[in-house]
Amino acid sequence: MPDDLQQQNKLGLWTSTSLVVGNMIGAGVFLMPAALAAYGSISLFGWIFSSIGAFLLARVFSNLSKLMPTADGGPYAYSRKGLGDFAGFLVAWGYWISIWCTNAAIAVSLVSALSTFFPALATNAPLAIFTGLGAIWLLTWVNTLGIVASGKLQLVTTILKIIPLLLVAIGGLFFFKLKNFIPFNASGVSDFSAITSTATFTFFAFLGIECATIPSGSVSNPGKTIPRATMLSILITTVIYIISTISVMGMIPIKNLQHSVTPFADAAVIIWGSSARYWLSAGVAIAAFGALNGWILIQGQMPYAIAKDKLFPAVFRKENKKGVPARGIVISSILVSILMSMNYTKGLVEQFKFLILLTTLTVLIPYLFSTASYIIIRLENKYLKPGTRWFSSILLSSLSFLFCLWAIAGSGQEIVYWGLLLLLAGVPFYVMIIWKKNK
Repeated sequence: MPDDLQQQNKLGLWTSTSLVVGNMIGAGVFLMPAALAAYGSISLFGWIFSSIGAFLLARVFSNLSKLMPTADGGPYAYSRKGLGDFAGFLVAWGYWISIWCTNAAIAVSLVSALSTFFPALATNAPLAIFTGLGAIWLLTWVNTLGIVASGKLQLVTTILKIIPLLLVAIGGLFFFKLKNFIPFNASGVSDFSAITSTATFTFFAFLGIECATIPSGSVSNPGKTIPRATMLSILITTVIYIISTISVMGMIPIKNLQHSVTPFADAAVIIWGSSARYWLSAGVAIAAFGALNGWILIQGQMPYAIAKDKLFPAVFRKENKKGVPARGIVISSILVSILMSMNYTKGLVEQFKFLILLTTLTVLIPYLFSTASYIIIRLENKYLKPGTRWFSSILLSSLSFLFCLWAIAGSGQEIVYWGLLLLLAGVPFYVMIIWKKNK
């Protein structure tokens, strides 16, 4: 294939940035104010600490993408290079599970946004499940058409989602009341415990930092594009998250916010009147739709990268005529559909809280392995450059590693139990694969 045609079939800076921004914003910000209301305004400190942790991890992944610019699989490839096959498999297994949970949570967010137009979705579980499944499988089909088609859809939906969010975030600053930030800590636990919990909780909204690194083989000039896209995405999302949370919490009393399934739409009503609920909810729906598209793309690329190294069943590396691992996407979507349907016994907000905490835990473990691998990879002579600044590298890796441990501690006993159980479930699967590989 000619070089110019190959470049046309790859993701550039803006499509890579939209993949990261779209996956982060659409994944968690829309129900987050309602979920955080039980903690009080102390949750704003959770946002601050999670954004610091996200920035540190973004630097780690940016640096790793420079060291290994064509390594498909992101955290999996880095962990495998630094810590070996078994560590790489555990990372990939945990990350793959996190994608199921992420997509199930996004489907819930989408249904929640659509409930403004169709109120029955908030109370009728079978209808809500059917709607969520429809979105999942429509986007599964879109992603089998090729990575460029998916990337273009992601760019459009990312632009459409940022506009209403910024309108609420900025407009709300003129309507919020300081009394709505009282009580400061409504959780009933110590300030440190509340900040730890909310930092873990809000960190979910930053999951996707590494998304540009996963399909690196499909990114144009990955050594430059991926680091730029990663850092630009963190800057954009951090500003939007913090300003929008301050605005929404400042406009809606905590007691009311706890019971809202459409907090951004409720805030828009305060600013522009009752009709604003509909266009804001439409924006939220588009955002969730775009995020679901981006994560379905990732759910095919991750097992594809592992299967190429013969650490996952061969079915996941089979490509269709468009060069897409379509079977892997379909298998993942089946698992997402099951998870979303099984958990619909909970209310929308409660279901969302459980899924995002489980997702956060299962992806924090790959982050832990990646930060540890960063130092090991830099120790290898072939990756070193003259004048390497060892202190800054060690400090970056150490701070990122400690943040991940702190966030895991904030997940809570139940979430840690389920997360580790799911992670350990992959061990016999790995043993079986290695046995067949060496047979």
